[in-house]
Formats: sequence, C-alpha cells, structure tokens
Amino acid sequence: MRLQDKTAIVTGAGSGFGAGIARRFAAEGARVMVADINADAAQAIATEIGGIAQAVDVAGTESVKAMAEAALGAWGRVDILVNNAGITHLPALMEEISEDEFDRVLAVNAKSVYLTARHLVPAMKDAGAGAILNIASTAGVSPRPRLNWYNASKGWMITATRAMAVELAPFGIRVNALNPVAGETPLLKSFMGEDTPEMRAKFLSTIPMGRFSTPEDMANAALFLCSDEAGMVTGVAMEVDGGRCI
Repeated sequence: MRLQDKTAIVTGAGSGFGAGIARRFAAEGARVMVADINADAAQAIATEIGGIAQAVDVAGTESVKAMAEAALGAWGRVDILVNNAGITHLPALMEEISEDEFDRVLAVNAKSVYLTARHLVPAMKDAGAGAILNIASTAGVSPRPRLNWYNASKGWMITATRAMAVELAPFGIRVNALNPVAGETPLLKSFMGEDTPEMRAKFLSTIPMGRFSTPEDMANAALFLCSDEAGMVTGVAMEVDGGRCI
C-alpha cells in the first residue's frame, strides 16, 4: 500500500499504459481519477478500480480546468499527476505530415503538460508537496525515422520534465518522466503503420530484451517514481525500454 491515502489523476487512463497505471495506483491505496477523452472507457476503468471517471480533452484549456476543479472538489488536493495521454501521427516523411496532424500531436503531447501544470501546480504549491510524472518515450531519446514530429514532441516532454523539476523543487514538488518503448497499447499500430508479423519483427529487432513494453511495466516504474520511496528523485527520464536506447 505504497500510495495509501494519496490522490492521483491519470490522463489517458481509459486504456493502455494509463489504465495499467491507474489499476496499480488503486491497488496500492490511492484514490484515482481516471481521465480520458473516451468517457465510456474512463467510466469502465473507474468502476473497476473504485475511482472517479472524468472526460477530458487534455489539449483543451476549459476541459483541463474542469478536470482539475473536479479533482480538487472531490479530494481537496491532488498528490499525484500522471500526464499519460498522448497520440502520434502515422509513419510518413516529415514533409508529408499535414499541418493539422502536426498541431494535434503537439497539442496533445506537449501543450497538455503546460495546461495541467497551469491548473494543478498552484494547488500542489499550496500543499508544499506533489509528484508529477510525464509519460514521454524512447522516441525522444533515440528517434525512429518517419515519426519525426512525434519524436520531437516527446523530446520536448523530456526537456519540460527537467525544467519543471528544477523550478518546482523548492516547493516540494517532484517531476519525473518515463520513456517506454513501443508497447501493447492502442497506439502500437499507429507507430508501425500496419500491424503485421513482419512489422512487429522489425520493431522487436531494435529491442534487446525482445519484447514490447506492457502496461504493467509502466505501472511498476510509475509506482516507484510517484511514491515517497522516490522522495529524492526528480528530473529523471527513466527508460523502461528493454535496452532499446543503449
């Protein structure tokens, strides 16, 4: 029960890594807000773990504000924020990605971190404590061709994590990131372009441990970084990638 009596918001928690993190946090004693753009998916996970469901578009100012107000209204504080929601564009040459695709990727993967900070950091400062975890990617460290603007958005997130950590440390707020390799989530097909045995083999050949990451892998790492056990850990971008970035 390493998160006993803690309160946590996990965005993009209706499926994939976010759902795995939400389940583990709840199992460890946290009260969890399952936030997702898919309200039905959020409700299903929230019902399963005894949490609160919240429909949110993490790229929308008013939507993020409503999420923050709902959490603070329910609990009076937010101890943990996991910025997990993310999207990608389909593999293509960088110059062929449309402006709309570019804008959407940067809005969901980058602007969302700014918006959640804007609406939740003040309450964490008032409390003198907090843990923020940004789910970045190995793509921000070792980019794959044809995913250029997704790579860039995750590199932005890693730098934002470090900048946030330095600024917020005096207020007792820790900020870290996870860099997962491609995993068994709804985004996997989008990364590969097509889900075929050949394409899976190509991706797996770049991962020394020979498998994709799982929601459980992310949940285990997230649990440590968001728990009091990591009280001296901030500004870290931890790779959970089976050796991909070596």
